Amino acid sequence: MRIDGRPMRTIWVGADGWSVEIIDQTKLPHLFEVAALRSMEDAARAISHMAVRGAPLIGATAAYGVALAMREDASDASLERAVAVLGATRPTAVNLHWALNDMKACLGAASPSDRLDLAYDRAAQICDEDVETCRLIGAHGLEIIRALAEKKDGAPVNILTHCNAGWLACIDWGTATSPIYQAHHEGIPVHVWVDETRPRNQGAFLTAFELGQEGVPHTIIVDNAGGHLMQKGKVDFCIVGTDRTTASGDVANKIGTYLKALAAADNGVPFYVALPHSTIDWSLEDGLRDIPIEERDGREVTAMAGRIPGGEVVEVDIAAPGSPAANYGFDVTPARLVSGFVTERGLCDASREGLLSLYPERAREAS
Repeated sequence: MRIDGRPMRTIWVGADGWSVEIIDQTKLPHLFEVAALRSMEDAARAISHMAVRGAPLIGATAAYGVALAMREDASDASLERAVAVLGATRPTAVNLHWALNDMKACLGAASPSDRLDLAYDRAAQICDEDVETCRLIGAHGLEIIRALAEKKDGAPVNILTHCNAGWLACIDWGTATSPIYQAHHEGIPVHVWVDETRPRNQGAFLTAFELGQEGVPHTIIVDNAGGHLMQKGKVDFCIVGTDRTTASGDVANKIGTYLKALAAADNGVPFYVALPHSTIDWSLEDGLRDIPIEERDGREVTAMAGRIPGGEVVEVDIAAPGSPAANYGFDVTPARLVSGFVTERGLCDASREGLLSLYPERAREAS
């Protein structure tokens, strides 16, 4: 996608040929800064501090973190340590462990002398594969938008999304946003309701930023406005991403997703989840019981960054002094509230049968 008209990805190898560069998403939308990762520890900090975030991008960053570890020491012990340190950074997004397991299997079968080049090559492949996966998700999701557009006789298709499942959460295109971008590029009129997505404001800060860069019409709304808009018939469908999806179709996504799904069900609004294969955890059955939910620092709830009139970006307190805050990063939306999944292989029901219709090779794992 584009920043000021210039095509960009969210992660890439630097001009020196070995450091890894990222867009520091903690600075957006007020500042656009590129940060360099020069060690496995840098990659781990980028993930845990959310300089990079979004399940696919977390996985890609972890993959490059392993490559950086191999640059310092390509031994078996170094590989094991890198996988362990990076794997402990965030608990909910399964893409992290998918990418680390992929890297471990790839490098573990090679001699230490071959691991450095192999690690960079495989990390780059993971990124390229994610770009194509997200493009295909968009192509299949575009069918939903086209069908709705035909019924609206030229009026914009109103889409509500929560958090950021855009290209900033992936390598390019995004998951939930990919159908939106492809519809916009095709000339289909769309309008996006962007939940602010407290805490951290990934909707107001990130989704709105990238939609604006692409020229997609959108409006930021407070998190509690979605149900009202659905009641008034101003939402044609909802689409969100996911950090982990069980074999039975339960979905873990940014806190507040479950409430949007409830409102959508009550108002007959279709509620879709866009996901790549790497986000499906075939080992889990009951999302509410089995998916680990990250709890983050309460400071993310009680403080917020913003630009003051003089142009400086500062963090300010927004809550009653001394009040404690709980900060649950994710919630679980049961499969029964999901209208369908949009994957790189097509559309399916949010169920074991639906997922296996697209991924039959995973039947043994899902049994």
